[in-house]
Order: sequence, then structure tokens, then C-alpha cells
Amino acid sequence: MPQRYDWGGKGQVDWYEATVDFDEGRQTAHFFTMRSMAGGGAFHTAYFHATQQAFLEAHERAFHYFGGVFRRLRYDNLKSAVKKILRGYQREETNRLIAFRSHWGFQTEFCNPARGNEKGGVEGEVGYFRRNHLVPVPKVKHLAELNAYLRTCCPQDEQRCIHGKPQPVDEAMRIEREHLLPLASEGFKLAESSFPMVHGQGCVKVRTNRYSVPLRAGSKTQVRLLPAFVEVWHEQRCVARHGRSFDRHQAVLDLEHYLDVLERKPGALAGSTPLQQWRERGRWPESFDQLRQSLRERHRKHAGTREMIELLRLGPRHGWEALKKTVEQALTLGCTDAAAVRHPLVAGELAHQEKPMREMGALGPTSGLCLHSPSTTVCLRRYSHEPARASSPGRVKLWSTLRCGSIARR
Repeated sequence: MPQRYDWGGKGQVDWYEATVDFDEGRQTAHFFTMRSMAGGGAFHTAYFHATQQAFLEAHERAFHYFGGVFRRLRYDNLKSAVKKILRGYQREETNRLIAFRSHWGFQTEFCNPARGNEKGGVEGEVGYFRRNHLVPVPKVKHLAELNAYLRTCCPQDEQRCIHGKPQPVDEAMRIEREHLLPLASEGFKLAESSFPMVHGQGCVKVRTNRYSVPLRAGSKTQVRLLPAFVEVWHEQRCVARHGRSFDRHQAVLDLEHYLDVLERKPGALAGSTPLQQWRERGRWPESFDQLRQSLRERHRKHAGTREMIELLRLGPRHGWEALKKTVEQALTLGCTDAAAVRHPLVAGELAHQEKPMREMGALGPTSGLCLHSPSTTVCLRRYSHEPARASSPGRVKLWSTLRCGSIARR
């Protein structure tokens, strides 16, 4: 039966799955969509796991995309929203959903069990979007690139006309945005916080997994568990940010966090778990292995490894991509000296800036000093329009060229 919807009155929400080719291989991603029932516009975003945190965060992304909040949202009986199904359309909602909808000011309603047709608008949207944007299988580097792709697809779909609607979707959405509830002044607190202590292997434990940090053992931290990331804070500063692991009893390690230890124990680098994980993630290029081997041959085993670790310490300061590019350029030129690799990165820090010419009024009205070059040579330029009187008291005579940065006075 055809239905009529008020502007800003109702939206429908659903999850669906699709296959995506990432740099790490083909994976199944979980897609969240929210569709406007009056205007016909829709928002899509993707996650690796359809957790309750992702469910709530996706709502906030959708609200910001639409520019407001629908007064009522319709769901099926997903576990992120429903704790218990009661009689009829009554539901015992999860505590987080109750707090979330109270924060944003919308109401909820639910379909009967196994009756997806009761939210047919979003079901049809999923089919349309899948056929037009997820076939063939999209190829992206990472999840952020996939979501950027989805973000461009959503406004593209608003150029179409839906059968039975008097105007295109984009025109209808401009009308509907004027009737949506306003956005909350601040977002809902989605992160789960805990306060673990750094143990002896330089990690903090979050649920069943361990994440590395660049802190001493025994340091107290605050961990913020987000839908896709884990942030570790110490003294009001984010010291580590990892991709969240949804497996159990895993160690997520970053080689950058162990550079201080490796500088003291360079022999531990070759078989270290952080190095292995960097290889698996594609963060350790083949050029690093080539340079490391050349340094070991040139300076012997431990000294060459220590030289390599000193080069790795430039990564956090100058950027890992810049270090990778510099190493590749050095290898192309046949240069495997650590100092030669280091120089292009630190040359900017060593360069002296030229100082502008300034007048030395204290030395008299007829003289001025300027730095001619970054060297220690100081040159004197005379730019007086009339000579100083020989009888003037306190006259200062300056030699035309002075070196070593000192000024001779007579």
C-alpha cells in the first residue's frame, strides 16, 4: 500500500554486508544505512564489525550528513538496539540506545520479528546501492578510503528521480532538511574508558587484548575504546593509537614504541614480534631490509643494526614516508652509508636562516651592519648620504670588513 510521510518525520535504519578488496586482501565489510522516507535520500558508511559502538557512531555520521535528526527511526530487532522482545511492538531497549536517543531527541519503533518488509524503504535502498556502487567488488587501500568512496556515492544518488515522487531526491532533501530536528551541540560519548597500567612488555591490556605503548612499565594510562580504534592517553596526551582488534588474546604491537629498547638491545630486532607485525601490515618495505643488510656488512652485525635503528628513529620526527623515500633514493644511487641517508632529512634543521639587514644606531648615524651569508663573515655597508664630522665627539670608526663575528672599535 502506498504510504505518505511528513517532512522530517521518519527514517529507516538497516545493516547489510558486502565484499570489498582491501590492500590486505578480500574481506566482508558491514554497511550501515539510514534512509529518509519523505525525501528518499540515504546515507551509507562501513565498518569491519557491526558492534553497538559502530551502530551508534554511524547514527551520528548520518545525522551530520543529513543536517539534522529524524523525529522517529524504524529498526528491525537487532541486538544493538533491543534487549528483549515484548508483546506486539513493545521492546525492552538496550541502555545505551535509550541514552543515545535521549541525547539526540528522536523516538524509536520496531518491526515484527522476521518482517523486514515492514521497513521496505531501506530494504529497497540497500538493493539499489549495492547494484550501482558495490558491483563489481570495489578496490580500496583501507576502510577510510572505502568510506570516502561511499560519501561521494550518497549525493550522486540524490540526482535521480524516484517513481511516484514529484521532484528529484536532491530537491526533496533540501525541503526536508528545513523540517529535521536540530543537531545536538555535542556528540554522544561513545568511547568506553578504562585505566590500565603498563606491564613489563610495554603494553596495556584492553579486555582480552594487549596494545603497545611508548611508556615505562608501571605508568598509569587512560584507554579510550572506539568502534575502530584504541587510543592510549597519558598526562593529557594521546601516546598511542591502534586499530582495534576484535579477536581474543591478541597482541597489537607497534615497532615505533620499541625503538628505545632496541637501541640498547639491537640484536632483538631481527626476530621481534613488532617487526613481524609491521611486515604483515606493509609498514616495513623491502628497501629497509636492503639497507639493514648493507649496514651489517659494512659495520658488522650489532653496530650495523644499531645504525639502522638510529635511522628508524627519524621516522616519527620526519614521517615514515619521507624516510622510506630517502632510503630508496640512497639505494638507487648505490649509497648505503647511514650518514648519507640521514643528511637529506636533517639538512633543513641544520640550515641557517639569513638575517635581514639592520641599522646599528648605537654606532652612529652613518653605519649599519648586515649578515652577508650564513658564515661567520660579517660585512659592513655604508649608506650615509653625508660624511660624519671629524670633530664630532664619540665618533666610531669601523673597518670595512670584519671576520669571526667580532667588531673592532677605535
